[in-house]
Amino acid sequence: MSNLQRTMLKGRLPPTIPSSRIGRSDSFKKSRVRDFKPSLWSEFFDEKDDVVVDEKRTFRIYLTKQPEKPGPVLLLLHGGGYSGLTWAHFCMEITNMIHCQCLSIDLRGHGDTQTDDEDDLSADTLAKDIGDLLLKIYPANMPPIYIVGHSMGGAIAVHFASMELISNIIGITVIDVVEGTAMEALASMQSFLRSRPQYFKSIPNAIEWCIRSGQIRNLDSAKISMPGQIINCTTKKLATNELPLAEDDEETEAAGTTKYIHPFSISEDEEVTGETTPTEVNKKELDFKKPLASHDENNKKYTWRIDLSKSEKYWIGWFSGLSEKFLNLRLPKQLLLASIDGLDKALTVGQMQGRFQMQVLARCGHAVHEDRPHEVAEVLSGYLIRNRCAEAAGDFRCHLPAC
Repeated sequence: MSNLQRTMLKGRLPPTIPSSRIGRSDSFKKSRVRDFKPSLWSEFFDEKDDVVVDEKRTFRIYLTKQPEKPGPVLLLLHGGGYSGLTWAHFCMEITNMIHCQCLSIDLRGHGDTQTDDEDDLSADTLAKDIGDLLLKIYPANMPPIYIVGHSMGGAIAVHFASMELISNIIGITVIDVVEGTAMEALASMQSFLRSRPQYFKSIPNAIEWCIRSGQIRNLDSAKISMPGQIINCTTKKLATNELPLAEDDEETEAAGTTKYIHPFSISEDEEVTGETTPTEVNKKELDFKKPLASHDENNKKYTWRIDLSKSEKYWIGWFSGLSEKFLNLRLPKQLLLASIDGLDKALTVGQMQGRFQMQVLARCGHAVHEDRPHEVAEVLSGYLIRNRCAEAAGDFRCHLPAC
């Protein structure tokens, strides 16, 4: 058989296994240590500031750098329990796609924002806070504002836009919040909040829980987002104020870091040393140190920044009438969902009438912008360009409106 024939026949064969060692736990990085070290705000934003609106209200904001060409300001409103840092990866992605500046804020009762009555989370109060903050930041010439809100932040975004507190709003994107499904979910919300751990022994431990519980499915996002959701039990300061972690703290956490073993890997035969057996080692490596129970007083180091269960009386006010308010906005409107099943009747009819653009992103959880920041940035960038709200700053995949 000639070399030409061998080459032709070889092309029809299935691919060969590149190495006899494939599948073993110590080859091709099948066994690796997952790093839960928190990230810093400065890796994603150009500036952070505490804006004093009045003697009773000081708001923490995060800003990306000014765009090279004129563009809109994306006002980013986080969901309940999150902080402005939830948008970190999204901001990094979208500023590379279009000419814009991102303004991410910590809402009342969240993050590093300080107000006189942090328990007042009514829609009117939160919307008024946003309006007063924007007028404080831009007292003379307010740039065009495009609002993006997630969950509770999406509901407040719609409420804020409908109140017409400022005149420079050019559009709105709401992420994974629909009146019908939100109202149905309220009945089980308290049970969900009770199921979360009350305390964490460290910041990396909180990040690890965040990933393992599925609250966020993107580890890189959890590293920057989770520290903005918890406070030190002793100092009552946000965990972000303790970053970067001291070297000795990092070494302590590294000792307890979970080692990931590929589920289909085959372990190597190890030498017998008279010490711990391989089975015992693997069991220890896979043992996740769960967040601490409330009775473990010695390790109650971090807890949630906000007790969301106390905001129950405002939940109906956030979501009641949301669909009609959204549809009646005389603005370019976009709805991003994690599931097509999330639409209620009013929005289904509105979508069929072409009253807003809808996009469904699969393989992600409720925190769509954290799980898939690149895709969300692509969808929003394409929408802003099509509506002539912004100009492209780089190449990216343009998503067409679709389910």
